[in-house]
Amino acid sequence: MKFSMKSFAQYKKDAPNQITMANGAFYPDILKQACELYKPVLIYFGQLLATSASSEILLKEITKLTQTWMRIQLLRVFRKYVSPETSVEMLKSKKKIPMVCKNFGKDFRPIHIVQRKFNERPLPDEALCAVLWEYKDRGQKGYSLTESFFEIFQSKFPNYSIEGPKRAGADVQLADVFPDYPNPSRPVDFIIKDSKSNVLAIGLARYDSDRGGAQEDDRTGGYNNCAKEILAYTKSKNLNVKIIFLNDGPGLLLGSMWDDYSKLENIDSKKIMVLTLRMINDRLTEEWLNS
Repeated sequence: MKFSMKSFAQYKKDAPNQITMANGAFYPDILKQACELYKPVLIYFGQLLATSASSEILLKEITKLTQTWMRIQLLRVFRKYVSPETSVEMLKSKKKIPMVCKNFGKDFRPIHIVQRKFNERPLPDEALCAVLWEYKDRGQKGYSLTESFFEIFQSKFPNYSIEGPKRAGADVQLADVFPDYPNPSRPVDFIIKDSKSNVLAIGLARYDSDRGGAQEDDRTGGYNNCAKEILAYTKSKNLNVKIIFLNDGPGLLLGSMWDDYSKLENIDSKKIMVLTLRMINDRLTEEWLNS
């Protein structure tokens, strides 16, 4: 079956009209809601801070909390006040706390200075609440992208199924889809199947807000490796499976991003498609999925 279709590269001249902009919150409108949300976090941090004899003890007291959301927010406050060098990801694991204290503890701000600095700020601290609010919205645009794609796809292809987390949730592991897949830790965002449960396409989705530089190279380089790995497997098994890279957002207009994504299709233009939400009706067709 032969058919012609515009490539992702051919949309470049009209790129600004081909991307979807996620709605954002305006400043300072968010401050009232941010302060309401994070005031309990700052109160709790202040209570732990007042009773801790050292910054290391403060960290250990925070990590004792079993309520995940509160613990993560307190760790973010701890990082701002005590140890900007450490990442929240590093602090999340209780098992790593002794290592963190050993390797970074010497650079922790002394507890008496933290207490003084904290008490000098208003409660709630609007500036810190605004910073914490930025963390809150991370990932939300990506969740909205996949949710929109799922809804559009299911409306357009009612006889096909799409599997994977619509918003937050565990990635699909290809080893769970193909038991003999050689890379058991390869995650993807969605799987498209026909009415007979045959896999038609494997998809990865990402909303690019402001990618550029090294992050840009890492993203497309990782996609390149992923595409080649999947194609090598499906070819070895004689499987007619497509790969969809769903990407959207203003980051696509930055640097060489559009060109770099276009090169992904050049790996195998019959098997790989890069598209935005606005391209779905024109490019993602039943004919292509089954070709």
